[in-house]
Amino acid sequence: MPLPSASASAPCPCGRIGPSNKPLGLGACCGRFIDSFETTAAPDAESLMRSRYTAFVLERADYLRATWHASQRPPSLAFDAGVKWLGLEVRQHRVLDASHAEVEFVARQKSPGSAAIRLHERSRFVLDLGRWYYVDGDPL
Repeated sequence: MPLPSASASAPCPCGRIGPSNKPLGLGACCGRFIDSFETTAAPDAESLMRSRYTAFVLERADYLRATWHASQRPPSLAFDAGVKWLGLEVRQHRVLDASHAEVEFVARQKSPGSAAIRLHERSRFVLDLGRWYYVDGDPL
């Protein structure tokens, strides 16, 4: 399910800032990983985590499942109706060794009829056959 061209130029939901100190467009940021998973791998754990956040915003279960390490991948994935994602803050990207990394982040969301909540997690990632995968995370 490729991104419509109009949304490709919209600011990426992950909030990454480009060299001109302006938000990167979805197509130049996470959209290229989400739409071209087979040919365009996220270059590092932070980029994968950002693209997974964007996939939650866009409700792209196909990408989320594809980037989940096979050892932990759920058989299916459902989205809560009406959830609005409010933003992402990457607090730390830590490379542990050549094939392991951690990313600490805070993602904010709001469900209909309830207050906004913060999801604060330290996620673990592994590099497997040249591609980064989300393994699991600890809530903080």
